[in-house]
Amino acid sequence: MVGIPFDLKKGKWVTLFDGKTISGWHSYSKDAAVGWLIEDGSLTPDGTGGDLVTDKEYENFDLEFDFKIPPGSNSGVLYKVVEKPEIKRTVFSGPEYQIIDDKGYVWKSADGKILQLKDSQLSGANYDMDAPTDLAAVKPPGEWNKGRIVVNNNRIQHYLNGRKIVEYQYGSDDWKAKLEKSKFAEWPYATAHAKGKIALQNHNVKEKVWFRNIRIKELN
Repeated sequence: MVGIPFDLKKGKWVTLFDGKTISGWHSYSKDAAVGWLIEDGSLTPDGTGGDLVTDKEYENFDLEFDFKIPPGSNSGVLYKVVEKPEIKRTVFSGPEYQIIDDKGYVWKSADGKILQLKDSQLSGANYDMDAPTDLAAVKPPGEWNKGRIVVNNNRIQHYLNGRKIVEYQYGSDDWKAKLEKSKFAEWPYATAHAKGKIALQNHNVKEKVWFRNIRIKELN
């Protein structure tokens, strides 16, 4: 797939989480950060506050973050998130960089049957749309991983521990074809949009995740 035609060396890095405060973030559809705390310099949820989103919207950017999960957990980093009262969850509007225990996560259907994860639901995927090309890039639960998302003129790349594992053109005909077969087809997600907020996902109290070294560089 064609690479992104710009110089990533240009631009200035801005820290989104410094290990000390949660300034610049708030819980989705709330006025403040609720249910997220700092443990040993890492940002982590207690399961009560839902997803955390940036106060600011971003369009073209290079985002880096470290993440760690315990066995059996599931989270993600979302982007292009649209925050409106009528959109109840971050995942309804923005693509997701998947974070999950590829081998140990137990996913059940509505009737209680255990389901196997699809490749497009594994670590680093563009969740439920584009599978990671390198399934060995992720480190096991309990170890720190380095994630990276690059967005430029809707050409999007996901990196995991230095390896590019996903690349797609947001809003393209190929994207629309995949969208029609996904659960996103009837959601605001289906309307391609230029910019949005960054979100850190938390499903519930049982699914922990830790983030650190979150920084972003806006691209012209």
